[in-house]
Amino acid sequence: MTSVLPFGPGAWLFFTFYLSTLLLLGWLGRKARKEDSMQDFYLAGRGFGFFVLFLTLYATQYSGNTVFGVTGATYRIGFPWLIAVHYMLAIVVFFQVFAFKLQPLAQQRGYVTPVDYIRDRFGSRILATIASIVMIVALSNYLLAQLMTMGRALQGLAGPAGDIAYNYGVVGLALIMVVYGTLGGLRAIAWTDVIQGCVLFVGFMVLMLLMLYQFGPISAATEVIAQTSEPEKIIRPDASMQREWLSYILLVGIGGALYPQAIQRIYSAKSIGTLKQSFATMAFMPFFSVLIAFIVGIYALAYVPGLEGADADQAMSSILRIIQEQSILGYALVVLIFSAVLAALMSTADSAMLSISSMFIKDIYAVHFRPSATESELTKMGKRCSWIIVGALTMLAIILKEQTSLIGLLDRKFDLLVQIAPAFMVGIRWMGLRTGPVLIGLVVGLAIALSLAFGPFDFIVEGKVWGFHPGIYGLVVNLSIAVFGSLWLAKQGGADNTTSFIATSNK
Repeated sequence: MTSVLPFGPGAWLFFTFYLSTLLLLGWLGRKARKEDSMQDFYLAGRGFGFFVLFLTLYATQYSGNTVFGVTGATYRIGFPWLIAVHYMLAIVVFFQVFAFKLQPLAQQRGYVTPVDYIRDRFGSRILATIASIVMIVALSNYLLAQLMTMGRALQGLAGPAGDIAYNYGVVGLALIMVVYGTLGGLRAIAWTDVIQGCVLFVGFMVLMLLMLYQFGPISAATEVIAQTSEPEKIIRPDASMQREWLSYILLVGIGGALYPQAIQRIYSAKSIGTLKQSFATMAFMPFFSVLIAFIVGIYALAYVPGLEGADADQAMSSILRIIQEQSILGYALVVLIFSAVLAALMSTADSAMLSISSMFIKDIYAVHFRPSATESELTKMGKRCSWIIVGALTMLAIILKEQTSLIGLLDRKFDLLVQIAPAFMVGIRWMGLRTGPVLIGLVVGLAIALSLAFGPFDFIVEGKVWGFHPGIYGLVVNLSIAVFGSLWLAKQGGADNTTSFIATSNK
């Protein structure tokens, strides 16, 4: 592969050492396991302290979509995509709605997957199964985006050999990820996240300094953009763009807080105090990560013209290649930054992989096919499931490499995830929320979101209706059915199967 990328032996030695540490941590995580159970494998025994919990949340939340998707979207849209900083901050805000009530409940009642809470709270097998399928589909979309970004990370640096590098990146990094993830479970993944989170944070800081040195202040880049044929990318957002901003804040804020892998990290926190400290620190991270990714997109828009469609997601790699070619120092620092990019990709992809396998095995396989299976059997089957999922999505990532933008994948994922919001964000705070209306609202919300997203409607512009994502319309109807339906049932005096949950959760 040294002939594919403009990296020499020293750089590849560094990458090899870095990736080898991930495999080593996977092996150490396997050695550190206390029991062969799903709780130990998927939640690391619920013992994360502040340092590990914060870094694993940070490394998981700031993914390939942050590094490449935000940069690519900024390249396509321009300054109005500053909204990315706001919607990543909104995720931390929406966590406050349910996280601090969910964590002690999960400890008390032994939740392993997000759907364990839904099954326990609403007592409905149908609702739990639909919620599980929604989360698995949405997270598979997310994992696909990370695998595609692994390929594009190498594709943008490879120049003429980009197609070959893309395939190597997808297959090679996916293989390393699935090996250490299935060896040590969440414990190993969290340990790798500590390294990846540190590398990611330092990498973003170094990248900002390098861009200022290479291209000058961002005001100079703005002037270059103003003199090109795309001056509309530096104007203030109009009413339509402002509606789109609000849509992204709600869609990503709510959907990001409902990431299954993030919910499982809530389960894994040692205490409420640890969780609160971690989220308080997370509130500052959009300004260190997303804002810098946005600035990279602005520099790329000014100095790397000609990237069209999905190729815009190579804007980050193109900027790195320019910096790399200027000096030995630039070369060395790009090696560090490229390691940070790999960190962002793999720390998110491994968590998504683990969450998908846990939900499929515990919420679908164990419930509908093998209810008598032991914890050990389910854990082993979960590891096999991880290999199958990553293998299938790796092939799909290679097939779709020229057809899908990362932001497009992000939108569809959140359209689905936000439909789970009433069950989590309302259900955990209002015990009057009833099972039947929640189930009907979820089905109707999904139908509306998917119909608007994929239907042949003339009023849909760039996947949105009047500036709002399909998932927002689905959520409004979904939430209305859940709330008003529950109030109507309460007025009728009908019994509900949440009574036992209310009684035991208040003990």
